Amino acid sequence: MKHYDLQLLGAVGFLMLAGLTNLFSADSVLFHKQLIWVAVAAAAIFILPALNLKAFFSYRWVILGIYLSALFLLVAAYFFAPVVANTKSWLIFGLSGQGGFQIQPSEFVKVALIILFSSFFAVKHVSIKRTGIVIASFVYFILPAALVLIQPDLGTTLILFAIWFGYLLVSEIPIRSLIFMFLLFCVVAAAGWSFGLADYQKDRIIALFNPDYDPLGVNYSVIQSKIAIGSAGLFGKGFRQGTQTQLGFLPEKGNDFAFAAFTEEWGLLGGAALLAVFTFLVYRILVIGLSSDNNFSKLAALGTAIMLLAHFTINVGSNLGLFPVVGVSFPFLSYGGSNLLTTAILIGIIQNTAKRRSGF
Repeated sequence: MKHYDLQLLGAVGFLMLAGLTNLFSADSVLFHKQLIWVAVAAAAIFILPALNLKAFFSYRWVILGIYLSALFLLVAAYFFAPVVANTKSWLIFGLSGQGGFQIQPSEFVKVALIILFSSFFAVKHVSIKRTGIVIASFVYFILPAALVLIQPDLGTTLILFAIWFGYLLVSEIPIRSLIFMFLLFCVVAAAGWSFGLADYQKDRIIALFNPDYDPLGVNYSVIQSKIAIGSAGLFGKGFRQGTQTQLGFLPEKGNDFAFAAFTEEWGLLGGAALLAVFTFLVYRILVIGLSSDNNFSKLAALGTAIMLLAHFTINVGSNLGLFPVVGVSFPFLSYGGSNLLTTAILIGIIQNTAKRRSGF
């Protein structure tokens, strides 16, 4: 244990415990399911640092293999995934309801893109001024993003965009090229609005700019979230005492609105503690990455931080009514096995960097 970054482990452990506590209060069924995923995620966090990942990721065919495998899962989801919550996002293995389990391929794409872009920009950042390099990075991004958008899953598409755009920003891309790529994305986004988004997703975006629009429909969840947070007080209403959460007014209390449910019962102090630990987690990831001796590890840490911050910003923003509700989770707090596992894989990679930094 002494060769692991204990501060990073402590932050992850706190957030996982907060997530399990919140689920135990909000939904006992989801709590027991999440327990299994927490065990798998913890195994990934402790096993990955023991592997020689530096040598593993030095092979280009490994990087491309991970990326192409993620694309394959997205294509499989498009053809074989059942419609769940208006999207075709989950592949179900086994008999549904009889011991089967499901995974969300779009979550694994985040890891694949971070690994791919870390390898790509570690070498190509010196020639980032060439338009061809920027366009190549855009192609790597847009292929999975398009497959995710047609599911339709706007939230994950935005996360993938944040990862790609974040890598461009730190690669010292010329402003002219940055503007060009942003405009290109806007064109693609406009096409996505017309052909990729479902009507209910468009309504959520429209509702963001009109809080009084359809209070019993599209705006209902955000209104209940605001009530839950606003009525929490400094110390909260107590464990399993949240009115909005326990009486069923707050929808998706274990997923999209886990932060609102947690804050209602643990108060503004509890919510602030959650945000402080999350901020510290991102800080430790950046510290470990910046102290690494190679560009791949530095960029992998940076990509992980970008992904976590994008999740945090969109999720908490939607809980406060600042962003539309697009199904983006709060890392480690919200229910979701695929998201928890993929985030744990990235933490395991960061821990691998920390272990190598200490000479082991």
